[in-house]
Amino acid sequence: MAAELSEHKEERRREESSDLITGAFSVAAILMFIGIGSSVLSTSLQYYFQGGAPADRSLVIALLLNVALILFGWRRHAALRDEVKIRAEAEERANLLASRDPLTGFYNRRSLSEEGASMFARAARRRKAMALMMLDLDHFKTINDMHGHAVGDALLCAVAREIADAMPPVALTARLGGDEFSCGFLFDPSEPGVVERIAERLVSRMAQPFEAEGLRLHISCSLGIARSDFDCSSIDSLMRSADIAMYAAKKSGRNRFAWFDNSMERELQLRNQLESGLRAAIPSNQIVPYFEQQIDLATGRLDGFEVLARWEHPLRGTVNPEIFIPIAEETGLIGDLSLSIMRQAFAAARDWDPSLSLSVNISPWQLRDAWLAQKIIKVLTESGFPANRLEVEITESSLFDNLALAQSIVGSLKNQGVRIALDDFGTGYSSLAHLRALPFDRIKIDKSFVQSINESADSAAIVNAIARLGESLNLPVTAEGIENAAIEERLRAIGCSKAQGWHYGRPLSVMDARRLLAERRLLTSQSAQPQRTAAEGDLPPVTKGPATTSQRLAG
Repeated sequence: MAAELSEHKEERRREESSDLITGAFSVAAILMFIGIGSSVLSTSLQYYFQGGAPADRSLVIALLLNVALILFGWRRHAALRDEVKIRAEAEERANLLASRDPLTGFYNRRSLSEEGASMFARAARRRKAMALMMLDLDHFKTINDMHGHAVGDALLCAVAREIADAMPPVALTARLGGDEFSCGFLFDPSEPGVVERIAERLVSRMAQPFEAEGLRLHISCSLGIARSDFDCSSIDSLMRSADIAMYAAKKSGRNRFAWFDNSMERELQLRNQLESGLRAAIPSNQIVPYFEQQIDLATGRLDGFEVLARWEHPLRGTVNPEIFIPIAEETGLIGDLSLSIMRQAFAAARDWDPSLSLSVNISPWQLRDAWLAQKIIKVLTESGFPANRLEVEITESSLFDNLALAQSIVGSLKNQGVRIALDDFGTGYSSLAHLRALPFDRIKIDKSFVQSINESADSAAIVNAIARLGESLNLPVTAEGIENAAIEERLRAIGCSKAQGWHYGRPLSVMDARRLLAERRLLTSQSAQPQRTAAEGDLPPVTKGPATTSQRLAG
């Protein structure tokens, strides 16, 4: 870069030197033209009117050369003028490209920072506040994938026009890249409602259909707002605050706006700490399996366990799965976490009574992995756990994205003897279609219906209908969320085959599960005592912590 700059300076120096020489020649030619021309003109007039001697030929030739030099200099001057104009226009275009987004004409990120700093300072001088909005389009990637980048670009231009129309007369508008925009303007600190009205207008307009390339497209937006007079020392701090607020709006359900507050930053810091800890916790087996009992309602005997995840953090104690499972899904760690839990659970259950099964819940994110079935089978093979004792639970909502891939994964698992259960039945969009499309072995009724079965006639009707559906399709039905004997008795009367919930006890650690099975003589004869076994020796020690509510592995 330095070499190119030096070369450019040297070229400009040569050009300036050449222009100086050309100018000197032009001035000299004009002076000579004046001197020689006056002499030749005087002699020629005397020759024609007074009969004097003709002009000296050498002077005439010199005069003609001077004329030629003047014409050359004039043409050179005109060429230089045009070159300067072209160069100025090129520099203007280069500056524009360096400061503007070529698609929308908005400022780019660097220019937003520079112009925003000026507006930030102007707000302080005028005793105003600067509002900065960060806007991210929801579902834009889906439109790009479905219709191509030409349609996506047309949509971005339409969005930019709407943003420009919503802004006050003096405002900054920027496209930060992809489908993320930013805008800033000054407002009276005592009138934040002005900012909220603009935000509401933007959110409302983004939720309306857009016309692009002859298509009618539907998106929404998540919008974050920060103001300069609330703990923001610079434009960079203001941009960061607005960005945090935008992600908070997205996390809250999208299609809305949110003002920044300090709690959002604390939450983000906590999340980053948990993400960092999670990356170390998975390979070190800090996240361990817990086991929730599944009971045969007809006989009352223990039929198996659902495997849950618990993070036994060395400093924080037991971390709730509702906190770390979403982080694992967002960061792509859920696959490694799930396989780690399976590996530990299978190793712990190898010497359990063969009648006991294990149920493992699969995250929707894992169903996007075409190699998921092979990974599960590999863990089964390495741990020596029989495939026919494993039941994989798939939530109905996870089938919506890619049913064909889900069919391939389920088919591969079924071929190895693994059973498949449809979890949270009744909460999805197309239950009957999924039952027909995939070879399920069991239906699980969502606990939201089960827990209110004795208080809500609607819940009772839904549970009863699912039980009748399972009976007609020859699919056994499991009810989760059993909290008392009255619910258990009602489900037994309806015809559910299996149940699980706190009525049968809290989720158990590996040691507690072994102790329970030893008491019920459900361990194989080689290790029928509740003390530590060789299989358990392969697992890390489990730190006791307060019991948490029963959560599935995938949250």
